[in-house]
Amino acid sequence: MALRWLLRSRRSSSCSLLLRNLHPNPNPNPLPLRVRSYSNNPIRDADSGEVNGFKSSLNPLEVAKFAALSQTWWDPQGPFKPLHSMNPTRVSFIRAALCRHFRRDPYSPRPFEGLKILDVGCGGGILSEPLARLGADVTGIDAVEKNINIATVHAASDPLTSSISYSCTTAEDLVKENKKFDAVISLEVIEHVANPSDFCKSLAALAVPKGAVVMSTINRTMRAYATTIVGAEYILNWLPRGTHEWSKFLTPEELVLILQRASVSVQEMAGFVYNPLAGNWSLSDDISVNFITFGIKESGSDSEKARVVAELKTDPIS
Repeated sequence: MALRWLLRSRRSSSCSLLLRNLHPNPNPNPLPLRVRSYSNNPIRDADSGEVNGFKSSLNPLEVAKFAALSQTWWDPQGPFKPLHSMNPTRVSFIRAALCRHFRRDPYSPRPFEGLKILDVGCGGGILSEPLARLGADVTGIDAVEKNINIATVHAASDPLTSSISYSCTTAEDLVKENKKFDAVISLEVIEHVANPSDFCKSLAALAVPKGAVVMSTINRTMRAYATTIVGAEYILNWLPRGTHEWSKFLTPEELVLILQRASVSVQEMAGFVYNPLAGNWSLSDDISVNFITFGIKESGSDSEKARVVAELKTDPIS
């Protein structure tokens, strides 16, 4: 059964996420509650050497790594096989969360009609396309030009996805252009950026007040190391070796705190669990490896966006 984590307290020195049902019609008998605590220790960006500074989140080494894989985005048996198999579950979470937040009919074939959604780090368009089919006005951005070319060609083959606007740019550049979206989504990207805190500030700055911010990543646990690096890269060869660095993974506590500092209030969190026998993924309360969050940009936080723009102008992306 799909599950969600709800933010229980935002005013105390630490916050807790409360597990609850993710389905639009919650089960009256939910599973036992689990509570996790979140510390207020500062998050240090290893590459910037600063706490809560603001620099480009672009990591040139990661850009080159994914550029080398660009031709394989739409090969369901290729390096991105895990994303292809996980995608229906990711879309299920996003659909349920956004339908609740924007008061849309979750059973409508196109519940996102009229919503402007930004897919940051879109790659070949694996997520952008199903969002467009759900009716959203989708903009997909990626720092790798080859990815954008692949995504554009693939989307053009289907009338339902041909309207997607793809661009080789960064979230920081869109902030400088004063772009705004109803929902900003970035899945499996933050573990590849240089400055997670600054990256989240840019995502928040691109969302309208009360807009949605959805992110997914990998937890920094030994179980995650064993499955996503040792298992996926060295044993099963699902991914090229070196795709992930365990030290760049974020714990749920860290991601919640980073988003809070970016004026995004996390409302829901769920884990992804893989069933090797069935070969598919499902939503779970187990966030020890892969997890996804849904947050709301706090109203009145446009002053933060103005500050972000000012800092970007004084520290241009190289």
